Amino acid sequence: MARSKTGSRAGGPRPAAAPVPSLSSATVPRVWQGIGYRPLPDAAMARPLFDFAAVPWPAADIAFAWGAATAADGGERLIGAAITERSGPAMMLHGPVVVVEAEPLEIASQLVAAVLDHATAAGVVTLFARPQSLDRVWVRFGFIPVPESTLPPSFAGGEGAGLYAWRGGSALWTLREVRD
Repeated sequence: MARSKTGSRAGGPRPAAAPVPSLSSATVPRVWQGIGYRPLPDAAMARPLFDFAAVPWPAADIAFAWGAATAADGGERLIGAAITERSGPAMMLHGPVVVVEAEPLEIASQLVAAVLDHATAAGVVTLFARPQSLDRVWVRFGFIPVPESTLPPSFAGGEGAGLYAWRGGSALWTLREVRD
């Protein structure tokens, strides 16, 4: 059987890496199944959802937040949110929190997808998240379990048991990097 003569071993062109989206394109509001997803102008809008779900609110400054909203009496109702805090090239994702019974995992997945696009466009290298019983969501996007010692010092000591990390959606990365 013959081998292909393309690729790096054969001296041919390497596959092109996916281009990093611009920040303006990564933060465009989205709609999926009648639910709107957009960056929140004020992360505090998500605080009632986090309080309702008993999810800890971060003590540090919030980098950005995304919300999921449905149409409501003459306006919209926030039904889900995810917020982030940043430390250099790393970011901690808090949430997603979803407060409706219909399709909560899919709404959470849409929020995570939006946060990943936004974080990538903002130059984030590693995104950390707590499990929150969302293992199916984390695995779907390429997050892998990592030890607490991989957290930058500014994120260490937070509440939660367990930690996932995302780096380009690939499990092929090392923990031997210089931390902030």
